[in-house]
Amino acid sequence: MTTNEHIRKTLTLAGPVMLGQLGHVMVGVADSIMVGQLGTIPLAAASLANGVFIIILTIGLGFSFALTPLAAAADGKKNVMRKAAILKNGLLLNGLAAIFLALLLGAGVLLLDNLRQPPLVVEACRPYLLLIGASILPLMVYQVYKQFVEGLSHTRQAMYISISANLLNVVLNYLLIFGKLGFPPLGLVGAGVATVISRLLMGGGMAMYYYLSSRYRHIRSYNEVVRIKKAHLSAIWRQGWPTALQFLFEVGAFSMATIMMGWISAKAQAAHQIAISLASITYMAASGISASATIRVGNQLGASDFSSLRKAGFIAILIGGLFMALFCTFFIVFNDFLPTLYIDEIGVIEIAASLLVVAGFFQISDGVQVVTLGALRGMGDVKVPTIITFVAYWLIALPVGYLMGFHTTLGSSGVWFGLLTGLSVAAVLLLLRFHLESRRQKRKIKAARQPLLFD
Repeated sequence: MTTNEHIRKTLTLAGPVMLGQLGHVMVGVADSIMVGQLGTIPLAAASLANGVFIIILTIGLGFSFALTPLAAAADGKKNVMRKAAILKNGLLLNGLAAIFLALLLGAGVLLLDNLRQPPLVVEACRPYLLLIGASILPLMVYQVYKQFVEGLSHTRQAMYISISANLLNVVLNYLLIFGKLGFPPLGLVGAGVATVISRLLMGGGMAMYYYLSSRYRHIRSYNEVVRIKKAHLSAIWRQGWPTALQFLFEVGAFSMATIMMGWISAKAQAAHQIAISLASITYMAASGISASATIRVGNQLGASDFSSLRKAGFIAILIGGLFMALFCTFFIVFNDFLPTLYIDEIGVIEIAASLLVVAGFFQISDGVQVVTLGALRGMGDVKVPTIITFVAYWLIALPVGYLMGFHTTLGSSGVWFGLLTGLSVAAVLLLLRFHLESRRQKRKIKAARQPLLFD
């Protein structure tokens, strides 16, 4: 493939994933914007609840993301039975993970008092956290089918379902948070109910699409043939647990930053939620390109075409960096305006505006690291990247953020400077890893194809 063909293929796959991921994250953004109208305490409570929820959810997401490179490689080899086995075993493993995580979240609600958060924030957080925790199982069902069909290069359907669910969530938020059209005003609890309903729609809609679409009839025909096998579960496990840890280390660092903001003040925590909410929107562009990189690299891996594999990976990384450079400019230029979309308290707006400047600078690093992780995942290279993410976020980002946030005059901005440092280190090390590992694989295949001297 030419460079232009690689770019076109990458963007064709990434576009629907971007919009679908954006629709998915907009559920949380809509909650934040509407809850922000209730005041600082509810917004800070939503920030704390989402911070705790996402730490637990990321474990499950890692196992669902494992299906994409496995399905892409099987698709590259034209192995239909392998694809059916991946889905069947993936449903079991991810279903068990969802049940375990829901129970874990229920236990986590009891530990909120130990996080040294403002008492009013904790009190408002508990019922909302329990409600969004109930959405883990349907969300994981959605993720399994979504990641599987995306591995087959079918990315539009999840986009339609996600956007539809987000629109429903916005409508239900309006009705249940503020008590419109005869509904009682439930405040933050209403946002939680709306989130549960929208995620039930996402899970059910994605499952119905797979089982009703003629596109997957040839795969479904193997449902009775393939079995739950240790070998299949092990393949998903080997790919899934390092991916889960990667997500956990990165998202956990941001959640820990949320907790540190609570140590500063409720206003700082509310401002942090605004900045995180906006950054999560732009992150979806990079996340969509990352998913495309996983699919493209996985396809080339299945076909044993390592020249195209390297080219597909590097082009995706370049596209991700350019996209995030645009968002960097947007955040810096409109840093004073964007927080006003969430809240009208001057103190919160001023803190959020300063955080958005830092968030603007780490857009490029964030984009490069997440797309490179996707490319490495497509190669099945997950263990070394997991170590890199741990070092970058937990040994660099959080310690630097703590020192700058609590031992300098930077305060909340210092915490975010720590995140910027960790993301930059991750981007450089992961990019170097992809270069070295893809080149090693290419040389390995080339050497294996050389004829022996005396043949």
